[in-house]
Amino acid sequence: MTSLVLLYVFYLPGKLRLGPEKTRLSFLQERKETVYENLRDLNFDFRAGKLPEADFKTMERSLEDEAAGILAEIASLERFEEQRS
Repeated sequence: MTSLVLLYVFYLPGKLRLGPEKTRLSFLQERKETVYENLRDLNFDFRAGKLPEADFKTMERSLEDEAAGILAEIASLERFEEQRS
């Protein structure tokens, strides 16, 4: 058992294939989709009567601010990539 554990710890992790490395741009695009999905869910919950209007407005403003920041950073990174090319 010990030899199997040592084999796994020291030998196999080097052989395991890792997925592609995430860039900042791909992370931001995934985050943007998550924020948009949260906004859709928030609107649905508000229309279904699950949230008071004051809470809805606060959360909506927060998500919209986050989305705006993400979009600004995405645009900045894309401009940087275009200038590098």
